[in-house]
Amino acid sequence: MVPISYNLRNLKVRKTTSAAAAFGLALVVFVFASVMMLGNGIKKTIGRSASGDAALVLRKGATAELESVIEEGNVNLVINDTTLPQPASGPRGISESVVVILLDKVGAEGMSNAAVRGIRPESITFRPTFKIVEGRLPQPGSDEVVIGKAIAGRFKGLTLNGSFELTKNRSVKVVGIFEDNGSSNESEVWGDIDTVRTTFKREGYLSAIRVRVSSTQFDSFKASIESNRQLNLQVMKEAEYYEKQSEGTFRFITIMGTMIAVFFSIGAMLGATITMHAAVANRQREIGTLRALGFSKISIMLSFLLESILLSAIGGGIGAVASLAMGMVSFSMVNFASWSEIVFRFEPNAGIIVGAMVFATVMGLVGGFLPAIRAARINPIEAMRA
Repeated sequence: MVPISYNLRNLKVRKTTSAAAAFGLALVVFVFASVMMLGNGIKKTIGRSASGDAALVLRKGATAELESVIEEGNVNLVINDTTLPQPASGPRGISESVVVILLDKVGAEGMSNAAVRGIRPESITFRPTFKIVEGRLPQPGSDEVVIGKAIAGRFKGLTLNGSFELTKNRSVKVVGIFEDNGSSNESEVWGDIDTVRTTFKREGYLSAIRVRVSSTQFDSFKASIESNRQLNLQVMKEAEYYEKQSEGTFRFITIMGTMIAVFFSIGAMLGATITMHAAVANRQREIGTLRALGFSKISIMLSFLLESILLSAIGGGIGAVASLAMGMVSFSMVNFASWSEIVFRFEPNAGIIVGAMVFATVMGLVGGFLPAIRAARINPIEAMRA
């Protein structure tokens, strides 16, 4: 086997061509890893909104809170279902109303949708991860709202002590900014449920009911609610609901990003192939000498393949490390399930970095395959005469 030091020396000697090929590979790995991080961020941001011991009740057939309509008279029937014991602390269940409004974006022309959640005081205690970081909670029955940290400052009026219109001639004031463990709730506006329902003429109706249910109680609770045809409601675990909410956006980002990364990778592999072909052409005497010293065709081929993989590993490592900086970047887009803007973060993990390095290695293997075969086929006698 040809020593690895030989390959490292050749990469060092050809600094310009090696650097150019490594840069192209690094760019592809950076794009690939960033796309995977964004997809991971979408799932985690939406998934963090779920509580492991909560069930979500929607109108039968509804796929999101926004399109669900539940009569208020059914709320107590659901929350006080006889299959549920009283929780040790906090409310057993809550009911909320969700609408979407159109707001002007800050720093850009155009408008986008923002989700507005009508809540009751118990909605806060139902979510233990909720925390006011600036200002205070809104007064019940008032035209006051709190906004999530992620959406603060992204729309006109969505700042502490700012104001905006829910509908024409119905303004509300922002009195607080909250955090909720980095969940999609941080991309919402929360206000008094009666204010929200009155503004949008939805008195007597709600969007969803959340109930504290343990895993052992869930099946019996689900059967009890869904078997009551008068209620016309469906029950699912909150975690399952939010997983479905992330599917469309996650799939879109992943497919589009992967397509871009694949197109970029073709260019990077061509660059690696050209670089290695040039290396073979410039090193024919070296190859002839190696053959004369007794190295087999297989050894020569593996040596050039290894050199291509080393080049891709260097470029891939640079791209993977650079992609970690995206963890500090936030990105907003409309979630296809809720049709409201949600702020996501690029969230790296070890699996993504390893996957990016494997992707880089595959590019090096493919890009260096043909040049390696060409090197192995060189006639040692003719090479020594060249």
